[in-house]
Amino acid sequence: MIKNGIKSNSGNMLKKSCITALVSFLIPFSVSANELASVAYQNVSLSSSNSLSPKLGVDDLCHKIARKLGSVTLSDCLGSNFSESGGVSVEGSPILVKEYPPLASRKPKSRVLVLGGIHGDEYSSVSIVFKWMKTLDRYHSGMFHWKVVPLVNPDGLLRKKSQRMNSRGVDLNRNFPTPNWEDKSNYYWVTKTRKNPRRYPGPEPLSEPESQWLANYIDEFKPDVIVSIHAPYGILDFDGPNHPPKKLGHLHLNVLGTYPGSLGNYAGIQKEIPVVTIELPYAGIMPTGRQIRNIWVDLVQWLKREADQPVKVSPTQQVQNKDVIQTSDNAS
Repeated sequence: MIKNGIKSNSGNMLKKSCITALVSFLIPFSVSANELASVAYQNVSLSSSNSLSPKLGVDDLCHKIARKLGSVTLSDCLGSNFSESGGVSVEGSPILVKEYPPLASRKPKSRVLVLGGIHGDEYSSVSIVFKWMKTLDRYHSGMFHWKVVPLVNPDGLLRKKSQRMNSRGVDLNRNFPTPNWEDKSNYYWVTKTRKNPRRYPGPEPLSEPESQWLANYIDEFKPDVIVSIHAPYGILDFDGPNHPPKKLGHLHLNVLGTYPGSLGNYAGIQKEIPVVTIELPYAGIMPTGRQIRNIWVDLVQWLKREADQPVKVSPTQQVQNKDVIQTSDNAS
C-alpha cells in the first residue's frame, strides 16, 4: 500500500518495532555505564555537528542570561560592551569576553584571566563576575591587564534545567589535558565518582569546543594568574606556583587536591600559572554586597603582592602533597 508517496509494509514495521523495543530493554543490562555515556555523547555530537559557528549574537545571549539569572539585569549585560572571543559552545552560543586593557599612563603589573560559569548550574559564579565587572568599569586603573569571561559554559546554564556539564554531558573541568589523561580520568570517574554523570570527563581531552577554546585562549593571552569562580564549598582552592592567598574576604584557603583533567591541574600544575579557585558558599544564593566587595579587595591586594614576588615557587612539591588526598571528588 502506498500512502502520501511512502511505501507501507505493516508486517515488517511491526517486526522492526518489536526488535527495537527488545534491544532498548536489553541495553542497560549489556552495556557499561562508560559505553552508555559514550553513546549519549555521540548522539548529541551527531545532532550538533553544525553548531560550531555562532547562532546567537551578543544581544540575544544577554537576553537569555538576564532571563535566567535574577541578579543580572539586561542592562548589566548589554552595558558591558562584551566582544565575541571566537569561542562558541556546542549549541552555538558565543563565549563572551570583556577586556580591561593596559592604559597609556602605566605598565600593568600582570595579566589576569577571570572565569565564571564553567559549570552551568553554579549561578552565583556567573552573577558575581558581573558585580566585579561593575567595579572594574569604575575603577580600572591599568594596574592589571584583565580579561573577564563571565560564562564559559553557556549551554549548561541556559537550558531549561541548568546542569553542571555542557550540552554533550561533559564536565568541562575534567576535560583538560593532564598527564595520562586517558587512564587516570576514566579510572577516577569510575572508582572515585562511581560513574557520576555530572563528572563525566568526555571521550578524550579537549573534546569539547568550550574547553578547546579556553586552552587556546590561555595560550594566546598568557595570563600570569587565573581566577576561576565556582560554588558551593565556601572555601579557596589553589594550584600552581607562588604563594596562595590565605583568605579572600570570608573565604579561607582549604586546598582540595588535584584532579585528572581539571583546570587547576592543567593550568596550575602543568603550565605553572597560579590558579585561584574561589568556591562561593552557595550556587543559587549570592554573597552579601559587603562579602562581594571584601573578596574583590583581598584578591586585588594579593595580586599586587604576587606581582612583586621576584621568584616563583615551583608547584612540584605541591603536586606531591596534594595527590594523596584525592579520596573523593568534592571539588569543582
